[in-house]
Amino acid sequence: MALLDRLPDVSPTVLRRLAVANLVAQVGIMVTGATVRVTGSGLGCPTFPECFPGSMIPVSHADIAPLHQWVEFGNRLLTFVLVAIAGLLLLAALGQRPRRRRLTVLAALMPAGIVAQALVGGFVVLTQLAWGGVSLHFMVSAVLVWLAAGLVQATGEADVPGRPLVPGPIRGLVATSAAVLAALLVAGTLVTAAGPHAGDPETERLGVGVEAMAQLHAELLFGYLGLLVGLGFALRAVGAPARVERRFRVLVAVVVAQGALGGVQYVLAVPEALVVLHVLGAGLVTAAAGALWFATAERSAPVPAGSPAQTVAA
Repeated sequence: MALLDRLPDVSPTVLRRLAVANLVAQVGIMVTGATVRVTGSGLGCPTFPECFPGSMIPVSHADIAPLHQWVEFGNRLLTFVLVAIAGLLLLAALGQRPRRRRLTVLAALMPAGIVAQALVGGFVVLTQLAWGGVSLHFMVSAVLVWLAAGLVQATGEADVPGRPLVPGPIRGLVATSAAVLAALLVAGTLVTAAGPHAGDPETERLGVGVEAMAQLHAELLFGYLGLLVGLGFALRAVGAPARVERRFRVLVAVVVAQGALGGVQYVLAVPEALVVLHVLGAGLVTAAAGALWFATAERSAPVPAGSPAQTVAA
């Protein structure tokens, strides 16, 4: 504890920048993971945690193209970048005076989640890219993106109970839309599981037609859009704060763009570049939905250490 007490109290600006960098990196690793998949590089490093038995880095191999090795290895390297950012963010959160429990817990979940994600990734490799493991791998990333969006907001909040900014029924509608979004993301992973981009040509696919999975995915998208339309009218009716309205508009914009991209992707038989862009869109939708979720409650801004208000409170 004495060591933690000696951590520097970084400025709110630095803290927020670290949180934003963490959010960007969490979305980024989703994109690089999709790149691994569409290039067929999922088994470019066929073992875990080593790339090849006895080597942590790619080596010359007659059966595995160098491109596949380096694409997969590059994705693994990004994990270390994520850990570094998350580690700095956690230290910055621990160094805040006064220390904020909610901020610290959210910051601690980042490196813990990255380690868990790396273990899931290792399981995926060791099971030869089994589609169920790949789906889980994606969903863990989605959860981390959601929490990272909340962490960005928490950097500017005090450690106090949240004050609702919208009525309970509207918060319930936001929660319902979040549950439908989760189902939509899961359905998207099943489309991938049934489709051609498995990460390796020999990987077994989900034994359901891709058309059926795509139809399920589309129906959930329409359901989600319907909920957002209802939510928009409800927010307008109660005069929701500008911050909530602004985040809602961002969410609608990225969902509509993502839906249009998905339609084009399906018509063109899922070309590789659009698959990567679609995964980027999924990350942005998740981040926007998370930002809206956390914006429905307000916590007062933290009191700077050594300020008159804090001195009086002490």
